[in-house]
Amino acid sequence: MLTAPLHAETIRVATWSPELTRKGPGLLLRDIVEGEAQVEAVVAVIRAAEADVLLLTGIDMDLRGATLAELANRLEAAGAPYPHLFTAAGNTGLRSGLDLDGDERLDEPEDAQGFGRFPGEGGMALLSRLPLGEVVELTGTLWRDLPGGDPWFASAAAAEAQRLSSVAHWDVPVLTTAGPLHLLTLAAGPPVFDGEEDRNGRRAEDELRLWQVYLDGALGGPPQGPAVVIGKLNVDPVDGEGRRAVFAALTGGPLQDPAPEGPGGAAEADATHEGPPAQDTVDWDGPGNLRVDYILPQSGLTVAASGVLWPEEAAPLGGLSLATVRAASRHRLVWVDLVLDGE
Repeated sequence: MLTAPLHAETIRVATWSPELTRKGPGLLLRDIVEGEAQVEAVVAVIRAAEADVLLLTGIDMDLRGATLAELANRLEAAGAPYPHLFTAAGNTGLRSGLDLDGDERLDEPEDAQGFGRFPGEGGMALLSRLPLGEVVELTGTLWRDLPGGDPWFASAAAAEAQRLSSVAHWDVPVLTTAGPLHLLTLAAGPPVFDGEEDRNGRRAEDELRLWQVYLDGALGGPPQGPAVVIGKLNVDPVDGEGRRAVFAALTGGPLQDPAPEGPGGAAEADATHEGPPAQDTVDWDGPGNLRVDYILPQSGLTVAASGVLWPEEAAPLGGLSLATVRAASRHRLVWVDLVLDGE
């Protein structure tokens, strides 16, 4: 049994990829306003999670924040208010004018700084019940400038321009009564859809390596206070494709892995996979169920509880049915309760 220290505060941190992406700018905002079916399922999942702070990945964003503001309005109307919001321009759909993937074609979604047909496609957003401090953005960091990185560039011009972040990297302080908790956010690209050079696999691992370097005191770090690496890492510790060395190094030292579990993942286990199925966070065709979404607190932080919001067919979880979860996204929401000592 975990015992909380005196003057402690317990907060629930969560991350989820609701796959709220559309084929053009403004379409998601329209669907939120009109109460489209997937949007309503997403609202139901977020309400059931009861998170104090939630990082969303895989959601179309706009420069003025109108989409995020309207989503927050829908959530408040559903009884899940999040008064503190943050998003910022990321790399998805940001045109480079270069052949970044080396296929000798220009101005494709693969040639944007982060894959995207338009700026803001598949971006990130943070919703919080607690105030937020000043955000440090590392989204513009060039891949070539990452200490210890393993980049691949199609040309010298690409090396001069290619940013590391597929979406964004933010250090967001959440202002709790026990002091700031720093959320080190990311949404790494998939380690597939490339060639023998393994460009996407290298980049996905280096997106996590950035926070390893930051925690070591480079690139403006370390954060002044406890930290949590959170978001879509796009690598399973055991199954599927992807490079696992940085993940293993982080979770074996500066970070801890609470290994959240959900009953639905265990019930829908892939027979060919070797990893713990209850820890899976996505239900994909082809590669199958994998663990790709994470909350990794710094070692020393107290974890009171954790879970994956993946109910079984006949057993709703927190009042949430499997049908609603499936209608919302192929990904499953991950949450961790952290006890922050205010002494």
